[in-house]
Amino acid sequence: MSKGGDKRPIVIRRKKVVHAHHGGAWKIALADFMTALMAFFLVLWILSIASEEERRGVAEYFSTPLVNAVTGGDRSGSTSAIPGGGPDPTHSDGERARIDSAQRTRPSMQERNFFRNLQQRIERAIERDPELRQLRNQMRFDLTREGLRIQLLDTDQRPMFELGSDQVAPYMRSLLRTIAPLLNELPNELSISGHTDSVPYAGGYRGYSNWELSNDRANASRRELIAGGFDPDQLLRVSGFADRALLPETEPTDPINRRIELVVLFPEIAEAIRNPSVMEPGTASPEASIEALEAATEVPIESTQQDEPQAQAQE
Repeated sequence: MSKGGDKRPIVIRRKKVVHAHHGGAWKIALADFMTALMAFFLVLWILSIASEEERRGVAEYFSTPLVNAVTGGDRSGSTSAIPGGGPDPTHSDGERARIDSAQRTRPSMQERNFFRNLQQRIERAIERDPELRQLRNQMRFDLTREGLRIQLLDTDQRPMFELGSDQVAPYMRSLLRTIAPLLNELPNELSISGHTDSVPYAGGYRGYSNWELSNDRANASRRELIAGGFDPDQLLRVSGFADRALLPETEPTDPINRRIELVVLFPEIAEAIRNPSVMEPGTASPEASIEALEAATEVPIESTQQDEPQAQAQE
């Protein structure tokens, strides 16, 4: 020990312990997860309140390849670098035929709306007439590849025509004449076809048969439509199918197979009917169809269910 109370300073060394910090990365991950979860439930809620038509539109959007959606290309899903091409292993008529076929069999939302509006106007006109209101369950509306199909179905309790003839029943005449001016509201051309059940005439097919009967009934319907004010220039086709186009899941003798079908045709289908030898499949674009319809005035278009009891067929 040094003299004079000289003391050496005591140095205490303390080891500083640094506690590692976990950082905020977990917070960001949690925030991202909660945002995604909220977006997911928001999408589920929107889909739960959306109509069937809107859900189909969403499904079609997500089935479109991203490159086509961004660039505005066709939505057919083609992976071919050169649209058109010749025959390929999967499609006998080549890539272009597949694209055109998809476009032709998928009516645009605008076309569906035009046809739905027509259906609703027809239904309202029938509902206003107490006599025609009874025929509502003998009508079906659906959208086919050719256009809006309006089926007028027969029953034994309320037949559209006299048994075995083309004589139009009074209420059928009233129905056709009520529909006629409404069909004029669209520029689309009309196809009329007659159908029968499979019960043959006594003379078989050698004399007057279901072929003649179905054609005569289609022509009788044509005359009533024109008498009701339908523009004859919009009529494109009148035909009879006898019993060769029965309704699905029905017996050949079922009375509802005796029917008249009115088809409001898509413009490209009408053009193909007029020029079958020169019209290439799908050459009329969907845009042309829309432009033709926009000069005139779909809940999805649904077929009405026919629940009349079955009874005896025509002799």
